[in-house]
Amino acid sequence: MSKYFGFNRLIKLYDIIRQNGGIKKTYLKLYRNDDLKLGCLVGTDKYGNKYYENPYYFYGRNRWVEFSEHVNMDYDGSQIPADWFGWMHYKTDIPPIRDGKRPKYKWMADHSENLSGTKEQYMPYTTTKPKVEAWSPKK
Repeated sequence: MSKYFGFNRLIKLYDIIRQNGGIKKTYLKLYRNDDLKLGCLVGTDKYGNKYYENPYYFYGRNRWVEFSEHVNMDYDGSQIPADWFGWMHYKTDIPPIRDGKRPKYKWMADHSENLSGTKEQYMPYTTTKPKVEAWSPKK
């Protein structure tokens, strides 16, 4: 009967608002993420990203990340480190915080996000003379 009147959805909305810490924080999360989900916090990486899981949702949609507050609205998929990337894309079911068998070698570089399209992007330079030079009229 509660499904018929939609009370179960109101209860779920109430649980989401309670998990997020109130109506104001829920609206801020909806503004930043464009989605409101109820889930269990699996872990946090060293950059401040929080990873959640809820088996109630469809497979492929039941794991998600909420990016750190300091990136504001400038988040993208390249900000997920490689070890969490594997968990997010179902390569493993063991999150990196519970997997003690992951190798850590001294030659492994620290994660860095893709900076294409920003001021800090990589721009190659050339030392060869161009084959075609721009025409400039004489003064």
